[in-house]
Amino acid sequence: MDNKLIIAIIDDDSIFQFIAKRFIKSFESVNETLIFSDGKDAIDFLFSNVDDQNKLPDIIFLDINMPVMNGWQFLNKYIELKSKIEKKIMIYVVTSSNNPDDFIQAKSIHEVADYIVKPINREKYTSILNSFCK
Repeated sequence: MDNKLIIAIIDDDSIFQFIAKRFIKSFESVNETLIFSDGKDAIDFLFSNVDDQNKLPDIIFLDINMPVMNGWQFLNKYIELKSKIEKKIMIYVVTSSNNPDDFIQAKSIHEVADYIVKPINREKYTSILNSFCK
């Protein structure tokens, strides 16, 4: 792979942000980790960089329960924007919710690659990043 990955973490939990960034930073395949504390900041970033695909993330780790704009609202806005994005972006819902309804809703959204209940461990990050780099 010539280009290194850009990863976005969209989660309001500063401890999760810190741990996830630390895990992700250790991978040679990762160039940059973007951190957003709510869906609105993240979707605003995507909208403002839609014409510069090199700034957009390759992988998004998305929480569901956040202030301002939650994960479901983010996904709705992302789906509206997706037709303008040429880059393939993989979205992983990473949440503390083990509610079966959330799981079913996430699986029904084509843009969601997987639903992961926190905590997410190093092996899971490794699996995701390695599968993307193949």
